[in-house]
Amino acid sequence: MLRQILAGAGRRQGHQTDDRPRTLVIPLQNGVEAPYQLAEELDPEIVLGGMCAIVAFLAGPGHIKHSGANPLIRFGHLDNHADPRVNALSEILNHCSGVKSSIPDDVLVAMWQKFMLITPWSGLGAVSRAPIAVLLEQPETRALLTQATEEIYQLGRARNIDLPADSVAKTISTLEGIPPNSTTSMQRDLVRGRPSELDAHNGAVVRLALEVELDTPLNRFFLYSLRSLELRARGALSFNRRSSQR
Repeated sequence: MLRQILAGAGRRQGHQTDDRPRTLVIPLQNGVEAPYQLAEELDPEIVLGGMCAIVAFLAGPGHIKHSGANPLIRFGHLDNHADPRVNALSEILNHCSGVKSSIPDDVLVAMWQKFMLITPWSGLGAVSRAPIAVLLEQPETRALLTQATEEIYQLGRARNIDLPADSVAKTISTLEGIPPNSTTSMQRDLVRGRPSELDAHNGAVVRLALEVELDTPLNRFFLYSLRSLELRARGALSFNRRSSQR
């Protein structure tokens, strides 16, 4: 999806109009890298950081079913400077039915808090194929979930994200309030043999941790355990092997 956005933006580079300064680009994909990727191709001034909070799934072609959480969109400039365009967009969204919007004091903190919630849950959920209630009820998987969340908290702090000291505890508490049978989109995609967000989730943790020389063993385990499924879903790997024995 991000490649399609960039391709479309590239086609319009020579056809800007006078309303370009009013344009805002807000990636809402899971993960923390998308705004920087967009800013490499677009005017960084129009690229915001953003995240959404919702539990939903694809029920059919063009049909997204909302199954939990009150839909919320949060966004802002990566350096958190004030911008009337951002305020105006948030106000417009808050007048829409079925969704709320807010501008966090620090959008990177908001993005990383979402990253801490969705990434360990996605990785452990995809490996275990269990819904969130089971992951939390079983002492062993709860411990794994907490440890993987702690890894991302430490990574954020190492990358100068001002995450509060109680972020891990609050993340687990938030997960406890999610509908018990909930699974993540990455988990569902991998189980069904579809391409997923693995690279943007656990892949990003491992990639960003290497840059600051931080070890993230559980997220690395999730990534490498699931990568073969991801490659197969993308047509880059076949599980069918012919024996060399006759």
